[in-house]
Amino acid sequence: MGKGPRSDLEAATYPDRAPQYFYPPQPKPWFPWLVPTIFIVDVALFAYTMYVNDCPSTTGIDLCVFPSLGRFSFQPLSQNPLFGPSTTTLELMGALEWRLVVKKGEWWRLFSCIWLHAGAIHLIANMMSLLFIGVRLEQEFGFLKIGLLYVLSGFGGSLLSSLNLQSAMSVGASGALFGMLGAMLSELLTNWTIYSNKCTSLFNLLFIIGLNLVVGLLPNVDSSAHIGGFLSGFFLGFILLIRPQFGWVSRKHIPPGYDMRHLKPKHKCYQYLLWIVSFVVLTIGYIGGLLKLYGVEPSKH
Repeated sequence: MGKGPRSDLEAATYPDRAPQYFYPPQPKPWFPWLVPTIFIVDVALFAYTMYVNDCPSTTGIDLCVFPSLGRFSFQPLSQNPLFGPSTTTLELMGALEWRLVVKKGEWWRLFSCIWLHAGAIHLIANMMSLLFIGVRLEQEFGFLKIGLLYVLSGFGGSLLSSLNLQSAMSVGASGALFGMLGAMLSELLTNWTIYSNKCTSLFNLLFIIGLNLVVGLLPNVDSSAHIGGFLSGFFLGFILLIRPQFGWVSRKHIPPGYDMRHLKPKHKCYQYLLWIVSFVVLTIGYIGGLLKLYGVEPSKH
């Protein structure tokens, strides 16, 4: 028997099914402008600090290092071996000092000291680290997150430094820079699924962090600011630098007809848990540190 004519349903042509697996567009890197701006501000502030210091007028031109620089010349190396200003000038510019923060109520020194440096050697070392670490982080996460990370890590370093070094003066961006290192570690841990060479990346990062922490144990180095900044940045990384898990696709990139059963949640459960724990730890740490700094008993408030 011959076949009859096909029905309209049988003769219909079906469109190709949407692919069940595809590669969404990669996010574009941010343009890094904040970190270079911090670099320029720190260098400009150091130059202004040296201008205010005016070694020839305050100390005598015969005692200054590189007297040809005029009022930008450095204090004698017996006073400042880092080629920089006097402690009096640093205090005037906003250096961190427990007596002024607590007794005089100059709380702003917890932030202003982050932008000052004790000498040219101190400045060069920190600025090289800033550009090496900060530019890459800003390209990946944007200026807002890295700006918050820098300032809050620096504040954490200043806070711990004030609690431990009540008879000394402290300046420098080291706390903020160690915060960036701590954030790089927590970023690697919380975004573990998106990395290919996980163990190699972790080992290299731990080696760099360990090396920097060992340097912080040298004499006349404010290791408290390093540790406080590192811990602040480590917990801030779980909050600010969290990324979607591997395989997650934004709904705006999903083609029509895509099987929604293949979608993954944006974040894993452990990422949310680390976010909450880190937020609680940071809040308790900052508030508890401030209460202890100003001699307030938490049980009475």
